Amino acid sequence: MFERFTQQARQIVEGAQGQARQLHSGRVGTEHLLLSLVAQAGSASADVLAAHGLTHDSVAESVRAYVGAGDLDADALTTLGIDLDAVRDRVEATFGPGALDGGPAGRNTGMIGHIPFTPRAKKVLELSLREAVALKSRTIADGHIALGLLREGEGLAMKVLADRGVDLEAVRRELRTALQA
Repeated sequence: MFERFTQQARQIVEGAQGQARQLHSGRVGTEHLLLSLVAQAGSASADVLAAHGLTHDSVAESVRAYVGAGDLDADALTTLGIDLDAVRDRVEATFGPGALDGGPAGRNTGMIGHIPFTPRAKKVLELSLREAVALKSRTIADGHIALGLLREGEGLAMKVLADRGVDLEAVRRELRTALQA
């Protein structure tokens, strides 16, 4: 299936892996796909989502509200004058990626190499193929992934969209229009 993905769609999937790493998640979920979609400046899906008030920062804030940013309490450390991101960067520069995630260099955390996708995230990618077929497209573009996310209809990404008051039908229409242009 991935051979049908455009370069930009592949970047979305790879970007979701990066988003999961940044949030110290052991699996790539729908929220990471959404974060990757809004982070892809200049893509059709990012433009449509931005028109509905979704930016990477706003989505990341909502995701962190649900899942947190790891085991350490960043707010408590900030109160003490400790910048958790700076500490994490320094430790990882010295001891390797994932050093704070348990075990040597995060060996048992899935933070190095490929991070597995949740069943919902896999379903989104499968649905992106169905969206492409329905729109008579020979390739799967970033907009098809966004449509797959909407079609899947559950998961943390959908909670974020609902919390932000996004009109899902309007987004769906606009994505389809952008893909057919």
